[in-house]
Amino acid sequence: LFYQYGNFIDDLRLYVRGGTGGMGYPRLGGEGGRGGDVWFVAREKTTLKSIRDRYPQKRFVAGTGANSSVKALKGEKGKDCEVHVPLGISVLCGDGKQIGELNAAGERFLAARGGLGGSLATNFMPCKGQRRIVHLDLKLIADVGLVGFPNAGKSSLLSKVSHAKPEIANYAFTTIQPELGKIMYADYKQISVADLPGLIEGAHANRGMGHKFLKHVERTKQLLVVVDISGFQLSIKTQFRTAFETILLLAKELELYKEELLTKPALLAINKMDLPCAKDNLNELLKQLQNPRDFLHLLEEEMIPANTLEFKDIIPISTYTGEGIEELKACIRKSIDEDAEQENEEYRKKKLLLLQTS
Repeated sequence: LFYQYGNFIDDLRLYVRGGTGGMGYPRLGGEGGRGGDVWFVAREKTTLKSIRDRYPQKRFVAGTGANSSVKALKGEKGKDCEVHVPLGISVLCGDGKQIGELNAAGERFLAARGGLGGSLATNFMPCKGQRRIVHLDLKLIADVGLVGFPNAGKSSLLSKVSHAKPEIANYAFTTIQPELGKIMYADYKQISVADLPGLIEGAHANRGMGHKFLKHVERTKQLLVVVDISGFQLSIKTQFRTAFETILLLAKELELYKEELLTKPALLAINKMDLPCAKDNLNELLKQLQNPRDFLHLLEEEMIPANTLEFKDIIPISTYTGEGIEELKACIRKSIDEDAEQENEEYRKKKLLLLQTS
């Protein structure tokens, strides 16, 4: 039950074929029109599911070029075929190699080129268009990715800080599809936040829906780790984990999937501060986070990450009472702004260096 993915799909296999060229006209040296091309065009409000529903065959073929004739020695080009795809798509060819990506509305990618029309060079015979199977692979693009085990309160947090309305239930695997929300600030700046559904122990090995979710984390600029102050237990059969252990386990899962994920700037939101004993648990956790190395002996060997996550800020919150939410929004903003500032600084330095060397 837990492993079905709702209606959300994040990869789709398509057949694309450029149009065949038109016939040439040998007697008068006429050239046939080129076949049409197949283009992927990034569009807002499009999903891979809508492509699959509208085109169940998942075949996209461009038009044939017009034949050369006495009336029109140069045949018209065939009609292009445009496929609208969502933003944040990687285009992969059959062997899994990435051949392109579409990140902003209006970006275009040539998926299959039309064939040449018949001409003197081809003995007046037309050429077939390019044909191939491609995969569209969706990776959410967001400034901030929410990372945490199931039930840490990520969906509730997303609905509190943004205008997203994720469906929230009260059992362990509550979110089955990534949700994208935007935090709006008073000065109209917007920061996009992706709720990446619950990682579980073993996600790096693709347990649960490990890789489907971890690939979305790769695209986010920063991580917002959300943990339940009272700890976490996936089911009666699994071990109870304290908040501290949860943080280390999350780091471990990210590290085992791709080490560089741990180098992303990260914030820590400690949720459910409205619960009794939350204050005592928080003091304990902060002590542990100050010197994580001193507490690693509490864990089994295989749970310990090689590097622990460094948090720029730690913010206690309660999505239930609203405590800490405004402060968290301010911290996210500050962190993203600092990041942008640093990028600009690096860009300026590069420019300067180029000027000096030239």
